[in-house]
Amino acid sequence: MKRIVELTINGEARDMAVETCCSLLDALRDDVGLTGTKKGCDVGDCGACTVLVDGEPVNACLMLAVEAEGRSVETVEGLQPSVDTLHPLQDAFMQHGASQCGFCTPGILMMAKKLLADNPRPTDEDIRFGLSGNICRCTGYTKIFDAIKSAAREMEAARS
Repeated sequence: MKRIVELTINGEARDMAVETCCSLLDALRDDVGLTGTKKGCDVGDCGACTVLVDGEPVNACLMLAVEAEGRSVETVEGLQPSVDTLHPLQDAFMQHGASQCGFCTPGILMMAKKLLADNPRPTDEDIRFGLSGNICRCTGYTKIFDAIKSAAREMEAARS
């Protein structure tokens, strides 16, 4: 049985007709065509499917699409502020080579966005704790941490 869900995705109001048992992840990927959010473990262990719902990180594989009714969802596709400009996190990931195979990157970027929103000057421990739900199978954590710290510095400089 399908149901119409009204929500905002990356700042755009949308209506989605989804099966009531469909996960937010599957709806985003299959119905909306936003394939940047990755389907890793599908049980909430790896964090590859992390999106922000009303500004809070959520494993989209564990949330039903119908639960997004009236809510605002931000995916990695919404991270880039304009066609010509990368988000500081995206730029820092490129500069530091923080994406190896890239499968975990969308989820880590979204979690890092939330981390920096809550804590503009994170320590290594803060980053480690903040990303504890996101697994990089390539184990490129050092470069990921460097990229997040670099983005934090750039974002702080832009605010001053």
